[in-house]
Amino acid sequence: MMDGFESRRINTSGAQIALRLAGSGPPLLLLHGYPQTHAMWHKIAPALAERFTVVAPDLRGYGDSSKPPSDDRHEPYSKRAMAQDMAEVMAELGFERFQVAGHDRGGRVAHRLALDHAVRVQRLAVLDIAPTREMYRRADETFGRYYYHWFFLIQPYDLPERLIGNDPDYYLEKKIGAWSRVEDCFAPAAVEAYKRAFRDPATIHATCEDYRAAAGIDLEHDEAELDRKVNCPLLALWGGRGAVGRMYDVPAVWRERAEDVRGAELDCGHFLPEEAPEATRDALLEFLQI
Repeated sequence: MMDGFESRRINTSGAQIALRLAGSGPPLLLLHGYPQTHAMWHKIAPALAERFTVVAPDLRGYGDSSKPPSDDRHEPYSKRAMAQDMAEVMAELGFERFQVAGHDRGGRVAHRLALDHAVRVQRLAVLDIAPTREMYRRADETFGRYYYHWFFLIQPYDLPERLIGNDPDYYLEKKIGAWSRVEDCFAPAAVEAYKRAFRDPATIHATCEDYRAAAGIDLEHDEAELDRKVNCPLLALWGGRGAVGRMYDVPAVWRERAEDVRGAELDCGHFLPEEAPEATRDALLEFLQI
């Protein structure tokens, strides 16, 4: 799906990360969301690779990256651990400083990356999210209706794993269909890549662990660092026909967590790079440093 992109596998201190790589300009890390893989960037990554060295990994637990064993606190799937993977991947590739764009769960990893590795992240773009802590703190009936999976996936092992695993293709189709607002936006090859990943019970379990970490140890990390803000420029993009923009003043809520924030609403639902690829690409190119 991403012709011209090289495939690599890099061992970090906690996982083995599968990634795609192309381009020769300044390094740009692209992080995918749930329930997807790096393939979600396929519509815009080639254009970005004309100006940047694009690194598009599968997060630990997702796609072709490894699924490390978890623990009672779900620490191996904390955003701190997942961000550490990305910091080590970029160092192994020779990139001490880089820019990062993250969608959905990848945006939460990118947020933590910009906090824990602030000297290395030059610019941060977060796609269709508000900060995790704020979303839980402001949860109401509307939040529960849109984000029911935040409460479903964190249920104790193995309730969500067993239910999703009963028919993972059906679950995947329903999940991406419910959150998209642009008809026929998903390439069949991309959907097949997402399904292939979710047919692996280890992926289902690892992605549940991602959400369990978000409702526990990630919140602990956030609470312990309320005085810290992202100090690099931050771009927040969101889908105007999706849930985030309806529930929050997205730039305002990010200004509580970052010093330099700008934002833009795109005419789509949740999956910006697939529903509105040209607008997403243009917004990123306008924001990122070349």
